[in-house]
Amino acid sequence: MENEIYTMNHYGKIKCTLRQFLEARNMSRNKLARLVGTRFEVIDRWYKGDVEKIDTDVLARICFVLSCDPSDIITYVPKEEADRDRIS
Repeated sequence: MENEIYTMNHYGKIKCTLRQFLEARNMSRNKLARLVGTRFEVIDRWYKGDVEKIDTDVLARICFVLSCDPSDIITYVPKEEADRDRIS
């Protein structure tokens, strides 16, 4: 069996919805970074959906500060839906 690197085309992707969550609560990235106790750049990556590896400690602190569950700010997008998003 040949080694294969799986891409989003095979299994979908994880989508970060922190931007929408913060906008609904009228909270800035700066304020969240201060409350979470991390750098602005870390929160900015989450906000823009540019997180490559999820730091569970940061995720836990974000959820604690925002009184939410991880599923409120990250979601799984199946392959078919991800394909539709890329086309539109």
